[in-house]
Amino acid sequence: MADERNTSDDGLDRGRLETWFRESVAGAEPPLTYERITGGRSNLTFRVADSDGGRWILRRPPLGARLGSAHDMGREHRILTGLEGTEVPAPRPVAMCTDESVTGAEFYVMELVDGLVLRDEDEVRAAFEEPDRRKIGDALVDTLADLHAVDPDAAGLGELGRRDGYAERQLKRWMRQWEASKTRELDTMEETHRLLSARVPAQASTSIVHGDYRLDNVIVAADDPGRVRAVLDWEMATLGDPLADLALFTLYWQGWGAPDNPIFATPADHGFPSAAELSRRYAEATGLDLTDDAWAFDGWYAAFACFKFAVICEGIHYRHSHGLTVGEGFDRIGGLVPGIVQRGLSALDR
Repeated sequence: MADERNTSDDGLDRGRLETWFRESVAGAEPPLTYERITGGRSNLTFRVADSDGGRWILRRPPLGARLGSAHDMGREHRILTGLEGTEVPAPRPVAMCTDESVTGAEFYVMELVDGLVLRDEDEVRAAFEEPDRRKIGDALVDTLADLHAVDPDAAGLGELGRRDGYAERQLKRWMRQWEASKTRELDTMEETHRLLSARVPAQASTSIVHGDYRLDNVIVAADDPGRVRAVLDWEMATLGDPLADLALFTLYWQGWGAPDNPIFATPADHGFPSAAELSRRYAEATGLDLTDDAWAFDGWYAAFACFKFAVICEGIHYRHSHGLTVGEGFDRIGGLVPGIVQRGLSALDR
């Protein structure tokens, strides 16, 4: 078990990290400075700079991590390594540390990719006019289609997960996570899980799935809104059903309808293409059939996206309630959960 007593409140032991950087990251010239990148609600991400102009990104699990493989740094590092040379833009991995004594947990370092991470409406409006926002939406869904076209075996990721039974495994996994981190009893959660399990659709294809694909998990080129420079946060990636990936993406895109929602949404009234338009573009790029009832915005995949996201939010709320989160906005996450669950259940009822 890692001992985090020597780490600071943000999960970093600066003294030991400086020694590790000097030995493990080519060209690193301490002293180092660290800046927490806010916005993420799970793994902790820091911008690291040295005295000679070098810049990197460091990723480590959250304090008091509870979601198992979702915080497996070695796995995330392996995914980035496998994606090198594919059509999917991803940061280049630089070094991996499995020695938990360095800063209380395994972590890895990757290259820093310049560009924009758009986390709220103000940032979008400041960066791009409305005509350019349509290009962003198109670029995002095209990049998702590129990811789903990657041959896992050719990328060295053929063992990332089992190829069949994705939905059944996911339902079991996320229900276990719910039981491990729930802070309240929600009958609607039990009912949603029951109905989802009873109505699992046939898996049409298998691909590498990101698991949390949304606007603020990509870096957009500042001078070209039609170019995604990097896809971030691969902690939930595995092999599975690409339609589950698309469903969560479109659910993020449509938003949750709450004025105090700390998770930024990108509905069409911001000038972006609609979720329906992006789904049609995805279908054209991949050849996948989106006419089945299970895919419809009020169908199985939409309900599953709500179920999964509700569990993720409850896990974040649990850590916040135990003083284990770093950053702002966590106090509002827990309030989203009942509404998200009800949205999924309503989809299944329809």
